[in-house]
Amino acid sequence: MFFSVVIPTYNRLPILQKCLRALELQNLNDTALIEGYEIILVDDGSTDETLDWLAEHQDQFPHVRCFEQDHAGPAAARNLGVEKAAGDTIIFIDSDLVVLSNFLQAHADALLQGKEKLGNDAFFTYGAVINTCNFENPTSEPYKITDFSAAFFATGNVAIPKHWLEKAGLFDTGFQLYGWEDLELGIRLKNLGLQLIKCPEAVGYHWHPPFSLQQIDNLIDKEIQRGRMGVLFYQKHPTWEVKMMIQMTLFHRLLWGILSLNGLFNEKTSAPLLQWLINLGKPQLALEIARIFLNWYNVKGVYQAYGEMMSK
Repeated sequence: MFFSVVIPTYNRLPILQKCLRALELQNLNDTALIEGYEIILVDDGSTDETLDWLAEHQDQFPHVRCFEQDHAGPAAARNLGVEKAAGDTIIFIDSDLVVLSNFLQAHADALLQGKEKLGNDAFFTYGAVINTCNFENPTSEPYKITDFSAAFFATGNVAIPKHWLEKAGLFDTGFQLYGWEDLELGIRLKNLGLQLIKCPEAVGYHWHPPFSLQQIDNLIDKEIQRGRMGVLFYQKHPTWEVKMMIQMTLFHRLLWGILSLNGLFNEKTSAPLLQWLINLGKPQLALEIARIFLNWYNVKGVYQAYGEMMSK
């Protein structure tokens, strides 16, 4: 098999450098199984001189093929990456993911084992994603319970035969705001009969800066966007499964309404507690507590967008 690792990027140059360097240091133990690999980097209109830096250091990244587009979002960037890919197998990761040296080999082994077990290639492999805010040494982070994901198809760390993506129709670029474009494609892949095979040996470390109060406005905006895109997701797939995924149920409305005291526990009232935890060196715990009111914003965004849709 020949891998095309498709990576959309937008203004993430410092962590992108670590991402690309890790992919250049892959140990391929079975060259009879893996013919080779390329890295398809799609720059989504970055303004942080990503392309200039790559041009200056291209000799360090022999596997990288770089493409650019005007800022159109990750769905369009991934579609362009798949279109340009020479490989028969696509691996999607994000540009803030740093992988281990056995990453490609682990996906290859799991793909081979899956084909032997199922007798076909109607499946994809899903690697592990560990969240970290350690920029200097992201791969030192241990697995945490909060790293668990029940997503069927998420583009943080997934390998899939290219022809299934093309048959499903690639990503829907109608998802212009934040969220759901990969899980929506996952529904279409599931409808084609594809199965998920977990590949915990293919580990990626998803870096994000330590949580601070300055991030809250942006996080709230993302949750509202995610709510709006969730309704688009539901329009395309009006099922109970999708309603649960996007939190458009009475249960979610009651849960986050009660936990947030109907919005009284919010970014302003929680600020002293969150800052205290951050000062104690516990930014991740502060973020988990902030998710109470962030989820409340998400649920409100879902119902607002649904109300607008129904009134049209």
